[in-house]
Amino acid sequence: MPTINNIATDAQEKAARLGIKKFDIYGSTVDENSVQVDRGAPKQVKASNRSSVIVRVWNEDQTMGVTSTTDVDPSGLELALKTAYEASFFGVKENVPDFSPEASAPIADKSDEKAPQAPVSELLESLLEAEKELLSAHPAIKGVPYNGLAQRDIDRFYLNSDGAIRNEARSYASIYLYSKTEEEGRKPRSGGAFRISRSLEQLDINGCLKETVEKTISHLNYEKVKSGKYRVVFSPEAFLSLLGAFSNLFNAQNILDKQSLSTPESLGTKIASPLLSVCDDALHPDNVAAETFDGEGTPTRRVSLITDGVLTGFLHNSGTAKRLNAQPTGHANIGAKVSVGSHFYHVFPGAAASQEYSLANAENVILIDDLQALHAGVKALQGSFSLPFDGWLVENGKLTSIESATVAGDFLELLQSILFVEKEPELTPGGVCPRVWVDGLSITGE
Repeated sequence: MPTINNIATDAQEKAARLGIKKFDIYGSTVDENSVQVDRGAPKQVKASNRSSVIVRVWNEDQTMGVTSTTDVDPSGLELALKTAYEASFFGVKENVPDFSPEASAPIADKSDEKAPQAPVSELLESLLEAEKELLSAHPAIKGVPYNGLAQRDIDRFYLNSDGAIRNEARSYASIYLYSKTEEEGRKPRSGGAFRISRSLEQLDINGCLKETVEKTISHLNYEKVKSGKYRVVFSPEAFLSLLGAFSNLFNAQNILDKQSLSTPESLGTKIASPLLSVCDDALHPDNVAAETFDGEGTPTRRVSLITDGVLTGFLHNSGTAKRLNAQPTGHANIGAKVSVGSHFYHVFPGAAASQEYSLANAENVILIDDLQALHAGVKALQGSFSLPFDGWLVENGKLTSIESATVAGDFLELLQSILFVEKEPELTPGGVCPRVWVDGLSITGE
């Protein structure tokens, strides 16, 4: 791929030749190697190099056209600029996207040094060894049907005709393991874990393996649970998956489209227990896949969403910020349309709790580890959910796996019913979060 400076120079030359005065270009390249194994043998070895470039052009009437390409040599850029210019005459007339007012603002100083990619043979060897150890950890564990070890190099850039130019590069490696048991006369049980790091060398494969084994074994001796109202503790991953399912609460585009549980007037209102605070923090030090700018070139930053239970912020692109008289927050996803998306949630305690709770002495408490079927069990515009889950019934600190159950409720009521937010955070794929205690949720057993 040509350098960002070459692309910028070529784009300016081709735009001038075509009489185009206003344009911007956003692009990314992902170079990825990944492996999967099955019972001691390679199942899949995959290498890919994916490029995507979005070109936007504004005409003399200030309507915009957009096209995508994977070809950023001079002839490819010229064709993309010409196509986008022709499309601009069919663009929307209202709320036309524009350059971000922060496209040239300083961005965070992040290292662009990529980690050297390990040979695919090393990936396979590491994953085969992990599978072997997992299968030998307990007689009931008969397979690891879902697994994967991958390493990625990502390059991103943004430039526009006003002279803004940005680029960044990063690397990361990830592993997931998901095991399954078989015991005569018993239902199959499973458990899984995920780890991510900046390189294969730093990846905590042993930690992922250990967590998978512990979770799987903990589900072997399962019992039915009685239906009723329970005090529920959400694992960090479970709480963040639920928060993500109702992210329309903070999404300014959803709010403007009236597809949200919030309205513009919701800012400053109490929507949760004062014990809860939430930020979206793309630059969090634990965010391995951190991005320093969004698809419009706006710098990313820490955005406070809930502070001590009060709704304090929305996620914006430049268009939603302009319509709501706010500042862009660096959450633009650029494509045929400019949408808004979250980066990396950071959940932490808000106001001091009057009472602290611990699983070590909890009684009749449900610990939810993993929520399932979020695509089907969440009604995001109504605020309701009914979801199967993996978890345990906690009695006097003893965990007993639950055979099969669903948790149901209203998300806004759940936020108000938070009893305790633990202090110790955990890193998950979606962010950093501690365990969250909620009172009075409906659990339906078999």
